[in-house]
Amino acid sequence: MSPVLFVVTHAAVLAYALVGGVFLAFSDFIMRSLSRTGGTGGLEAMQVINREVFRWVFMALFLGMAVVSALLAGYAALALAGPPGTLILLAGLVYLVGCFGVTVVCNVPMNEALGAMDPSEETAFAYWSDAYLPRWTFWNTVRTLACVASAVLMLLGLTGLLQPQAA
Repeated sequence: MSPVLFVVTHAAVLAYALVGGVFLAFSDFIMRSLSRTGGTGGLEAMQVINREVFRWVFMALFLGMAVVSALLAGYAALALAGPPGTLILLAGLVYLVGCFGVTVVCNVPMNEALGAMDPSEETAFAYWSDAYLPRWTFWNTVRTLACVASAVLMLLGLTGLLQPQAA
């Protein structure tokens, strides 16, 4: 195995786990906590979170892993044979579809809709409590599971690549 592939696959396992850990925190307790704040506090806090996420390390890691996942999936499809190649290909595809794709198609539109609302309006609170919280959290949980699956698949693929080949 090339040193570059060795480093990139190890880093991918860690990055998938880190991104998934952030999503897990939201699905496990952050959204529930925001839902229990008084009045529009949770809605307003989520609006701030959605603006701030673009300015920090998480976004670079999240977007960077979409690129790395595509490159690893492509490399696995073209250059890696057998089960390890299939596992690495699947790891990349699961992240691209289950994490990045779900974010773009499901979570971001809900974030944009919430961000455009005036928290003092009754319709904003209704959207927050009746639609945003349950739907956003569901899709966030899908993203969490996709990251976990990608980390596991990549780790299994990497383990397979590191096994001595039978002669």
